[in-house]
Amino acid sequence: MGDHQNLAQLASEAMAGPPEVAVVLGSGLAGLAERCTRVQRIRFADLADWAEPTVTGHRGCLTLANWAGRRIVLFEGRLHYYEGHPWERVTVSAALAHGLGARVLIFTNAAGGIHDALVPGSLMIIRDHLEWTWPYCWRRPGPGGLGRARPAPYSTPLSEKLLQTAISRGIDCRGGVYAAVTGPCYETPAEIRALKHWGADAVGMSTAREAQAACELGLECIGLSLITNRAAGLSPRPISHEEVLAMGKTGGKTLGDLLEGFFQLL
Repeated sequence: MGDHQNLAQLASEAMAGPPEVAVVLGSGLAGLAERCTRVQRIRFADLADWAEPTVTGHRGCLTLANWAGRRIVLFEGRLHYYEGHPWERVTVSAALAHGLGARVLIFTNAAGGIHDALVPGSLMIIRDHLEWTWPYCWRRPGPGGLGRARPAPYSTPLSEKLLQTAISRGIDCRGGVYAAVTGPCYETPAEIRALKHWGADAVGMSTAREAQAACELGLECIGLSLITNRAAGLSPRPISHEEVLAMGKTGGKTLGDLLEGFFQLL
């Protein structure tokens, strides 16, 4: 088929063969799309209320594909708040995945390791997150305001299956807490010390609001971070986006192996 189709064609194919899973690929993980057999593909920019990503390492394509025996919806990249997009646009992937019939949404991202065990190349299953993307975030413990608890949007049963897959395949993986910040600049060492004090194991600039939006639509969510670097102040050299992309290429193979094993347990 042609390289890019339109949304009507993609939706028609999704109705004929409904996807079970949607996967969002984070920075530097575009190569995972090569493991799939593509059925239909459309650019983000060709979708209403969406746009072309401006961040290197994000292809900006919505793809219906077959991967490891599963029909999936693949988001080859994402949009970020720091690119100038409103949060409604950043989180639209959840609505698209839901509309195309997926019941499980897997968010992947590149993250900086804060926990001592999270070194470049390791993987972290997101058990919960700190959402530092709101102004005065410490005043917002959850939807509805003060005094109302908000459960973690990540599925515990599916996260356990993902961890079992990692153990059975000898993949370095652990559960942890992801801290979401707005970016675009990397954090200062002082900010990393504060995040560690709050209980964060890794830090990045995506995923938390997307996962919350997906959970509210009734999707089961999984978060998976590829640790591409040590967070600010924890490494002897400065952090760079080039380092993130390079580790995405090398660590992406392990992440892909983990997802393929996980698909067999669904």
